[in-house]
Amino acid sequence: MNHLHIVASALALTILSAAASAAETVSFPGDDVTLSGILYRPAGNGPFPAVIALHGCSGLFGKDGSLSPRHADWAERLMAKGFIVLFPDSFGPRGAKSQCKTKDRVTRPSRERVEDANAAKAYLQTRRDVKADAISLLGWSNGGSVVLYAVEPRKKPDDGKPDFAKAVAFYPGCRIPSESGKWHARLPLLILIGAADDWTPAQPCRDLVADAKAEGEPVSIKIYPDAYHDFDHPNLPIRLHRGLAYTADGGSHAHTGTNPAARADALTRVPAFLAP
Repeated sequence: MNHLHIVASALALTILSAAASAAETVSFPGDDVTLSGILYRPAGNGPFPAVIALHGCSGLFGKDGSLSPRHADWAERLMAKGFIVLFPDSFGPRGAKSQCKTKDRVTRPSRERVEDANAAKAYLQTRRDVKADAISLLGWSNGGSVVLYAVEPRKKPDDGKPDFAKAVAFYPGCRIPSESGKWHARLPLLILIGAADDWTPAQPCRDLVADAKAEGEPVSIKIYPDAYHDFDHPNLPIRLHRGLAYTADGGSHAHTGTNPAARADALTRVPAFLAP
């Protein structure tokens, strides 16, 4: 291992360690279950803006039971920008594991997981250290699809509390919302996706955004050349996954992997977009 790899590995361990030290497990009522989540909080009294971060179909945790490196990396970076970050677990409280190879999913992005996002917002709005009118959504893959549904006008919680402020969706599944012709966004939304994504393809997202912008809705998209699914992961070699339930071509395989240029842009673009 050369010097640069040693430095990079040490930096990654430092980031993960810092994020882990700031984490706490919380629970709050959901629509059909008591939900649990991992909450990261900056130092100080606040109140802070907050981000509800929604995991993908593989779940919130890695095989070792710890928060996945991508989630921990984003938690540390968003905390450094002054955000509280809450990762609701939509699978564990329902006894579910990875759903990536399952077509009949325990939690659907358009239903149960939207309710989980709304429940997380309601919980954060009870906390004195959270700015109730500055809570945003951030989701990856299946969690990005949750974001698409959660920002629809018909999904707005009827609770008399401030709405979500903004939303970011990393490589969501845009095909169904786009083909429906009925999708709309009620708040600012940014979609980030790779041009080479063969799990959730970019073109339906491009079409979705074009239609929304034609209606004057505050939606934007960034498409990264040569980037696959999971391009923002801190250190994920490109690999081919097989046996997946839903992919771009209707088959069962797709690629994932870090794209350094796309990741670097996202690390700057997302906090700037979410800033209150």
